[in-house]
Amino acid sequence: PAYQYVLALLVALLGGALGIVGALIQEIRTGGLLLLPFVGAPIIEEALKPVGVYISLVRWPRPLSSQLFTALLAAGAGVVFGVIESAMYVAFYVGDHPDWYVAFRFSVPVAVHATASYIVGLGVNRGVLDWMQGRGPLPKDSRNYFIGGVLLHALYNLTAFSLVLAGPLDF
Repeated sequence: PAYQYVLALLVALLGGALGIVGALIQEIRTGGLLLLPFVGAPIIEEALKPVGVYISLVRWPRPLSSQLFTALLAAGAGVVFGVIESAMYVAFYVGDHPDWYVAFRFSVPVAVHATASYIVGLGVNRGVLDWMQGRGPLPKDSRNYFIGGVLLHALYNLTAFSLVLAGPLDF
């Protein structure tokens, strides 16, 4: 039924918001290690952003029989996650930021979150749920898509950090 597609969408978007809470808790628990922005955060965030997609896969598996729809739901969760994260950066983390910072923060990082989540979503399927429940191995395609999303996210973080240290990005 059509309502299952709408519910899957709403739960996926809500999952993006819940994912930021989980990511914040996990990142705080790691103690702010030096490698966290380049290794820990991408792994934690890419695992948690599609939490609503996992829930939808359990509750309404029929709409998620399309891998494209599943990936688009994950991308939507990434957008929600990215917008909330950007709002937190603009409001709390980066005080006295330059005028261009708000436009940058709500475009490039949000697009990276959406793209990385889309890549991860290409691998979200029933096999991932079976693996989570200890009923089978993690499918290789799912693992590879997850690694791809994590690597994109980590590359962005490393690039942004490098540009801040080198001077072109000053905030």
